[in-house]
Amino acid sequence: MAVWDDMVGQERVQTQLCAAARDADTHVTAQAQGVPVPAASKMTHAWLFTGPPGSGRATAARAFAAALQCTSPDRALGGAPGCGFCDGCHTTLVGTHADVEVIRTDLLSIGVKETRDLVRRAQLSPAGGRWQVIIVEDADRLTEGAGNVLLKAVEEPAPRTVWLLCAPSLEDVLPTIRSRCRHLTLRTPPVSAVADVLVRRDGIEPEVAAAAARATQGHIGRARRLATDERARARRATVLKLPLRVEDIGGCLRAAQELVDAAAEDAKQVAEEIDVKETEDLKAALGASAGGRMPRGTAGAVKELEEKQKRRRTRTQRDSLDLALSDLTGFYRDVLALQLGSQVQLANEDVRDALDRIARGSTPEATLRRIEAVVACREALDSNVAPLLAVEAMTMALRAS
Repeated sequence: MAVWDDMVGQERVQTQLCAAARDADTHVTAQAQGVPVPAASKMTHAWLFTGPPGSGRATAARAFAAALQCTSPDRALGGAPGCGFCDGCHTTLVGTHADVEVIRTDLLSIGVKETRDLVRRAQLSPAGGRWQVIIVEDADRLTEGAGNVLLKAVEEPAPRTVWLLCAPSLEDVLPTIRSRCRHLTLRTPPVSAVADVLVRRDGIEPEVAAAAARATQGHIGRARRLATDERARARRATVLKLPLRVEDIGGCLRAAQELVDAAAEDAKQVAEEIDVKETEDLKAALGASAGGRMPRGTAGAVKELEEKQKRRRTRTQRDSLDLALSDLTGFYRDVLALQLGSQVQLANEDVRDALDRIARGSTPEATLRRIEAVVACREALDSNVAPLLAVEAMTMALRAS
């Protein structure tokens, strides 16, 4: 299986990355043989992958990193780098390659300290691979200070170091950084392609895979979760009932409270799975006594961990709310399609009765205002508005529209 097989519906980007990987392979081979490096090349030291959620930005970056580290002997016979079977490809894809660093965060942002560590790492020569590759999956979460630290490394790259940055859009990255990167835009994969990969790779029944891909409108990660997680399906069903519950003020407030409580419960479950182990590991590393008492001078480390866990719970709650709001947007998109007589495939065919009821009881103008209310709620959450306040404002707007 080639490293590109998980890039669903991204043929154009795959072609560009394959060409760059070939040129990168030629560059390294020429250096190793002591011959001149070709002047013209499709390879560069910094790349920016952008695209909507679910388009596979991080998947494309990891596939490219694997192709850069490919050591398949078929390359000498004209084969494309990225075989998927050699040690370089395999260790990169599973996350154990010594020269591939993947940075992702479950917090709200990536700070200056973490970025400085990355920049120091980028100055090193490859330990055993062909390139030193730094993948930043959440480049949109770099703080302004962290972005300025990263800019220096991108401006003056170390030899055989490659930066692969991933973000939803160009606007999510500092202009000074994106101007120094080669930009690749990924698209939302077709629903049929997502369903096919769920069947082929995850062994999901075709009917279930098709329904999950249609409901998530091509978001691969969400489709897989919806197809395999009963709790995710129950949560989605609850969200899709919300438009029918905002007929009075009391219903609006109750629906908002339940939505926020569900997101908080998600954050709590993640915390229960991770926080306890992290705390116990830290205590053991700091030499806590059998009675649980911490040695002197370690309170700062414990407090730092607690603050990190708190930020992670906030991020998890926001992500859960954002997922619910995405489902809600999809519901009203289907309502609008029915009202306008569009022939597009409905994402939420399983709740067709609710869609028909809302469509008959309102106008396209009202539906557009409701979609705008959901978008406004997402923007408010991004601006650190209290979740309950933002969601209550949204449910009231859904009633009034």
